[in-house]
Amino acid sequence: MAVAYTPGLKVAEATVLFKERRLPLKGEVLVKAGDRVQHDTVVARTFLPGHVEPVNVANKLSIEPKELKACMLKQEGDLVKKDEEIAISKGFFGLFKSVATSPRDGKIEIISETTGQVMIREADIPVEVHAYIDGVIDHVIPDEGVIVKSYGGFVQGIFGIGGEVTGPLHVLAPDVDYKMTTADIKAEHAGKILVGGSIVTHDVIKAAVKAGVTGIIAGGIDDADLRAWLGYDLGVAITGSEELGVTLVVTEGFGPIRMAAKTYELLKKSNQKKVCISGATQIRAGVIRPEIVVPVPADQWPGDQIEKEGDQVLGMHIGSPVRIIREPNFGLLARVVDLPVELTAVETEAKVRVVGIQLDDGRRMMLPRANVELIEA
Repeated sequence: MAVAYTPGLKVAEATVLFKERRLPLKGEVLVKAGDRVQHDTVVARTFLPGHVEPVNVANKLSIEPKELKACMLKQEGDLVKKDEEIAISKGFFGLFKSVATSPRDGKIEIISETTGQVMIREADIPVEVHAYIDGVIDHVIPDEGVIVKSYGGFVQGIFGIGGEVTGPLHVLAPDVDYKMTTADIKAEHAGKILVGGSIVTHDVIKAAVKAGVTGIIAGGIDDADLRAWLGYDLGVAITGSEELGVTLVVTEGFGPIRMAAKTYELLKKSNQKKVCISGATQIRAGVIRPEIVVPVPADQWPGDQIEKEGDQVLGMHIGSPVRIIREPNFGLLARVVDLPVELTAVETEAKVRVVGIQLDDGRRMMLPRANVELIEA
């Protein structure tokens, strides 16, 4: 049988996942290899240097910079409180003294007799990295982070907005074509991750944010609705750092595209279970896809049957599910029915490798392999 490798989205009811959780700079790892962790377990911690604010004390006291240290009430390394006196001038015959105070809580870092300024650094900012998914610490990256091993359902999306969130899954859509409405969003959905079948609109997203919904998973979104929600046109950049009140994962693409049946069935089976989702997306080099993880508790893993993700050679073959990723049929789902070995001339007169597919409605067509994306199992 002919086989061709084509990168694509992964939709798996059960797979092994390895997630790197790394600090932005060196710090302390709080767990060890073999420890079981939950999504909210803090696995590593560090501290970012606080903001530094310069205070022109010499100017405030009307003195020369070289006189600064003689007027200081606090020295380098001393902690200070907001509005606390840090320097006082000698005045005139002990009278008419001027006082300089600290504009904030912090620590005096530098007293400069060259510029006459005092540098006050705020308290260090703690940075914590959570496990994100339930699992086991596979191994530790000394002073930097860990690799978390997990097992469960896994779905990669096309596009997402918002960071990592966790919550119980609630499938609103009765089928893959269902379009969520604002009437579907209720107060009881606060803290939950909702699943719609087809397109999600700006009005639904606003209603979800107002209700306190944690996340939304849908087949598609219109670019006008996305622009209205974000307030700007999204360029070729990484998403995931937005703070818009809800995380969105789009599984199929832009427009009124129904959710892939396999994805919908997996989510339907996971209804009411805890899921972890991330909207982080990058379409440049170093592709990052939004994702949905349905973790299985570690004590329910199938033991020796677990193998590292990527051990199998993934490829396109007869029967493989695919998605068309070029117009005019962008987003339509199909199955591979033919994989010709020879090069075939296309409309541009270029000779390329093609794939024969059959759409869900029974239509067959021959497309360049670059025009389809494999939905990995």
